[in-house]
Amino acid sequence: MEKMEFSELEGFEEDNLSLALDVFNKGCKRSKRKELFKNVCEKASTAKDAKAFFKNNFTPYKLLSKDKKDEGTITGYYEPLLQGSLKKTNIYKYPIYKVPKDMFFVDFSSEYPELKKYRLRGKIVKNKIVPYDTREEIIKKDKLEVILYVDNKVDLFFLHIQGSGKVELRDGSYVNISYANQNGRKYKSVGRYMIKKGYIGNGIDASMQGMKKWFVNNPDLTDITLNHNQSFIFFAKAKRGATGSLGVELVAERNLAVDRKYIPLGMPVFIQTKNPLSKSKVNQVMIAADTGGAIKGDIRADFFYGFGPIAEAHAGRMKEKGKLILLIPNK
Repeated sequence: MEKMEFSELEGFEEDNLSLALDVFNKGCKRSKRKELFKNVCEKASTAKDAKAFFKNNFTPYKLLSKDKKDEGTITGYYEPLLQGSLKKTNIYKYPIYKVPKDMFFVDFSSEYPELKKYRLRGKIVKNKIVPYDTREEIIKKDKLEVILYVDNKVDLFFLHIQGSGKVELRDGSYVNISYANQNGRKYKSVGRYMIKKGYIGNGIDASMQGMKKWFVNNPDLTDITLNHNQSFIFFAKAKRGATGSLGVELVAERNLAVDRKYIPLGMPVFIQTKNPLSKSKVNQVMIAADTGGAIKGDIRADFFYGFGPIAEAHAGRMKEKGKLILLIPNK
């Protein structure tokens, strides 16, 4: 990391820092348990001047890659809306599954601290623990407990990518669906696979909107293409809307998904990037509150855009260069 001064952060003074403080406080419900945030969260709860709070209690450090570059990739995600039914019909036939009862978790961290980052998921076959089923195997098996059914398998796939969403039932009511667990298989980018196969180009075709258009035009290739990603997400009903790994409900355009190897959850991050549609500058304080299977790397973040068609339009096309400056609490 490279130490900076607040005066070097373009747009910091113009940012809505009161909102940033509110979102930081919200994250403190969980992050204050960490020694790093304990004292600063106590101060945040009584802070009146947001600008003074950030300037007096944090020091900016710009993230640098291994080769000393200060730019990485910023993508976007949102809370999608799907159409569904509690009962399976000819239209609503694609299931949203609960966590399988036959999936086991292997955690060696208590006995072997050096293995704490390895939490394996599998199932028992002939007294042996083997990897849990792939996406394709889970879909073909079709024997797991179902929360509800939706009408579009491509929209369901993108719900897996986003991690949470809402389902509108036929009576007009909504069900919040949140991430519960994953099958243990490594995430593989379907977008990259489609580019490699020559199905789509590198530009706007590679956006979520471009991918969806290709799937509509190529139904015969849809299943094999989606199954390139062997990862599969299991869900649960939720009382709240989109909730991140930090355990708090996400705030549109103020929360980020990050790689916890480089950015602790709860950390304020000053992001410098561009709006994917207008290309205008985005310089603002956001709070790291979520993670994702595709969000890996030192300068890497996923910008949460919220719920609805405007959020979808931005998230689906968001793939901009950006800088991440951590606001690290002073001792």
